[in-house]
Amino acid sequence: MSEADEALRLIKRGTDEILLEAELKERLKAGKRLRVKAGFDPTAPDLHLGHTVLINKLRQFQDLGHEVLFLIGDFTGMIGDPTGKNTTRPPLSRDEVIENARTYETQIYKILDPEKTLVMFNSSWLGEMKAADLIQLAARHTVARMLERDDFNKRYKSEQSIAIHEFLYPLLQGYDSVATKADVELGGTDQKFNLLVGRELQKQYGQPSQVVITLPLLEGTDGVNKMSKSLGNYIGIAESPDEMFGKLMSVSDDLMWRYLELLSSEDMRTIEQWRHDVKQGANPRDTKVRLAMEMVARFHSQPAAQAAYASFVARFQKGEMPAEIPEVELEGHGKGMAIPRLLKEAGLTSSTSEAMRLIKQGGVRIDGEKTEDPALEIFSGKTHVFQVGKRKFMRVRVR
Repeated sequence: MSEADEALRLIKRGTDEILLEAELKERLKAGKRLRVKAGFDPTAPDLHLGHTVLINKLRQFQDLGHEVLFLIGDFTGMIGDPTGKNTTRPPLSRDEVIENARTYETQIYKILDPEKTLVMFNSSWLGEMKAADLIQLAARHTVARMLERDDFNKRYKSEQSIAIHEFLYPLLQGYDSVATKADVELGGTDQKFNLLVGRELQKQYGQPSQVVITLPLLEGTDGVNKMSKSLGNYIGIAESPDEMFGKLMSVSDDLMWRYLELLSSEDMRTIEQWRHDVKQGANPRDTKVRLAMEMVARFHSQPAAQAAYASFVARFQKGEMPAEIPEVELEGHGKGMAIPRLLKEAGLTSSTSEAMRLIKQGGVRIDGEKTEDPALEIFSGKTHVFQVGKRKFMRVRVR
């Protein structure tokens, strides 16, 4: 296998689509140092493992000798990416965007090589555009083409509003590729339309068209929805070692393999051997421990991973409670409080109905003892340790 073929094999791992693969192979064979771009809108302050699917791929390109352009969309972030949204997103303030962008810069180097990473802000060129420039850019695309995009098309057909500035988003993102002279652009599968706009605009501006690589959207810990902080199914890369380890151990056995393929640096042949071993009767928990150890070591340290594993074993396999448990005091007005309401107000459940369901399913413990009575009340003046599921603990005092 040639060097270019081996590089392509590595790049293809975990990708959804490469447009066009033949073009990428030719550029790899030519030995050119590629400019590989990925854009991130700083709409939230923290990165999670879903983001790292793409960042890991950037690191692979760096290891192959290429230059990474980590583009922070501080200008487009004030528009808000309409991808996958059925309503117009509220714009972020300039201060919110800048603050979030700062945290991105501190977090990406947990994966990327600083020496091979060029951090850029698209306000550098988009902020300098005049009205005439924007009109000329808008003239390069049609409304009909915009309505080919799935989310715009659905909103249009269902008579939901589409603001004019939302049509500008794909054009501005596409122009980023022109401004950076990107050879390759990476994005999630939901970004395919925007990435192809960049490819087309480069052609119109007389540049070689970038190769587009789309990557899968990683499901969150619920195994259903895309990982998202707003859905509460995320694993943040800045979370504590214990929290990260516990969340990874909570994912399903089936989802574990997808996490390994998209997140782990282990060779796929090794992962396939682990899968074979599990089919032959090996405990999948041991493979999940390997995944959790690798992720915690990557974002914290190897000693932190060892400590998190020891804490997990003590807490969940031996039935011990964590050494530090957060505390909260709730107002019972001297009359006590029903457990479903207590769990909701303590933040252990999102609603009283969820609390009642978990109690009936045996998922709630008080001072280590399982309770299955949703009508039970906690008297005022009493303090108890409540546990919901395997990982949520709270010391609660009712006034």
